[in-house]
Parts: sequence; structure tokens; C-alpha cells
Amino acid sequence: MGRKIAIVLFNLGGPDSDKTVQPFLKNLFRDPAIITAPLPVRWFLARLISTTRAPSVIKNYAMMDAGGGSPLLPETEKQAQALTAALTEKLSGDEVRCFIAMRYWHPFTEEAAAEVKAWGADDVILLPLYPQFSTTTTGSSLTAWNKAYMGPAKTICCYPFAEGLISAHVDQIMKAHKAAGEPGNVRLLLSAHGLPEKIVKDGDPYQWQCETMAEMIAGRVPSDWEIVPCYQSRVGPLKWIGPPTEEEVEKAAKDGKNILIAPIAFVSEHIETLVELGEEYRLVAEQHGAASYTRVEALGVHEEFISMLRDEVLQTLSEDLSIRSCAGSRLCPTDWKKCPNRLPHPKVGQRANPVRKENA
Repeated sequence: MGRKIAIVLFNLGGPDSDKTVQPFLKNLFRDPAIITAPLPVRWFLARLISTTRAPSVIKNYAMMDAGGGSPLLPETEKQAQALTAALTEKLSGDEVRCFIAMRYWHPFTEEAAAEVKAWGADDVILLPLYPQFSTTTTGSSLTAWNKAYMGPAKTICCYPFAEGLISAHVDQIMKAHKAAGEPGNVRLLLSAHGLPEKIVKDGDPYQWQCETMAEMIAGRVPSDWEIVPCYQSRVGPLKWIGPPTEEEVEKAAKDGKNILIAPIAFVSEHIETLVELGEEYRLVAEQHGAASYTRVEALGVHEEFISMLRDEVLQTLSEDLSIRSCAGSRLCPTDWKKCPNRLPHPKVGQRANPVRKENA
């Protein structure tokens, strides 16, 4: 009899109705990886922020779903089904099952951990649906998992430079460009979720991974396109990494550009892609005279993306490493001290024009 192989998919989660928006936001903002204040202050702020932001957020969720819920869980379920099928084809003698572990709403990480234990998995692979590592996303999910599950597991910490990921993004971008009528005078905005600047300065490799990935994408699209990595979804008074996506949309519009905007840190459609990129920034572009504005779809179940995830899982199963990246044991240069992998990779940091931390 073959092995039972559990693939645990980490993701953010999202409310399933308008009634769960506020508790979802409360869970998000009381995470110490998001707000680093002492516990009593953090809980007070989480309650305050979730209460004040809920009405506007509810309206945004209603734009996607009549019940006010997020599409993130059903989108993740489609990815889980596609990955299970791809792995089962390669591991015909084994039983493969994907478990979804959401951080801030059902199915919670703790629920997934209980299911994996009850199933009796022989091998457990932790696979974040965050291509780039950040302490605020994958790091937070790993912390929650390690509290909930006592058994051994192997972790894929990040895969921002994986060939299948890059090629899938380029394919989505070129399809969107073709659907828009293949305009010239293009400015491609590669948008990722932002972070407070102090998190990056403390050694979080997220911005370095995003901007290195953006360079890789830029090398595969038409050479006359202008490429700008940028960051969206800012909340709170802290200074965030930039440039802000909204400002770059306005700037491109005033320059009369045909704007293509692609999410490079989100692999599933949800509020940040469908509403923020798809609706809010479209209005900004139109108000400031953009020649056109085209949103590139998230990867979803793109064949090259799913194949890349499959290959990363297979490689992880074959190696005697508890944690690995798409480069092997470690991807990040050593000055990114929040990288979860402590063993350097022989090719760490070997690329042209590295994005240094002091420039973050």
C-alpha cells in the first residue's frame, strides 16, 4: 500500500458572507505578524479597525458576490482539485489529498491540522499560495501550523523565481494584451500587496523577491513596454513600501499610456484583484485620461502554474530537507534575516542588479 501524502495549502482566507466581514477583519488585525503591538493594544486596535472598516469592506465584497462573501475559498478549492489531479498522475501508487488552511477564516489552519491528523498522513507538505515569502503571510501561517500540528512536515517556503510561475504570468499578461487589441504605448504595472516599510527594514525578503520577480517578467514581455513594480492595499498610518499602485495608475494615465495591470503576489481572484485592481483603479485611470486600462487575471488554475506547484511538491518529497525554496535550500541573500531557511544555497544572491535592502 502506498503513502498517504497531505498537501496543506496556506492562504489568507476571506469572509463567507457580509455578516462575517467584521470578525474576519478582527482576526486579521489581531495577528501579531500584522500588528506588532503588545497583546492588549493589538486586540484594542483590531476591534477598532475591524469596526470602522467593516461597512466599506462589506460594500466591496458585495460587488463580487450577492451574499457579500469572498471568492477566495472556492478559487482555492479549484486549485486544490487541479493540484491533486496533477500529483495523482505522477504518484499513482500513493494517495494524495490537498487540505486548505486559511489563516483568518474557515477553514482555519487549526481545522486543517485536525483533518490531516485524523486522516493519518504519512507525509505532510506545507505549500503556501503566497509565491513570495513574508513574515506577515507564510511566516504567520507557519506559526499557526506549528502550534496546531505536532507531527513532522516539510515546508516549501517560497517560489517567486520558479520557471512555471514566471511563464504563467507572462502568458496571462500577453493574453490580456491581445484581448485589449494589442495596443502600443504600454505601461505594465506589476502590483503586489504592500507592507509597512519597517517590516522590510527588519529583514523581511518580500520586497526583494517581488522586485526580482518583476525583473524576470520584464525580460519576457515586449522590450518597448515600460515596466513598473508597485504596491497596493495600504492601511494605517505607517509608511509603506512603494511606489503605491494607485499613484502609478494615475501617473500612467496622465502620461496617456495604455495600462496593463497584473497581480504578481496574488494567485487567486479575490477582493484585491477583482475590486481594487479591477474597479477602483480603473476609475482612477479613466478619471486621469488613460488611453486604456486592462486588468490581467490572477493565475488561478493556469496549467503552467499548477504544473510548477506539482513539481515543487515532488522535489520536496524527494529531498531530505525540512524547508526549501524553488532554488533549493535557500533563496534569499543572507542579509534578509527573516528568511525562514537558515542554510545558504550555493547560488544565493547571484543575479544581475540585485535589489539591496538599503534601497527597500
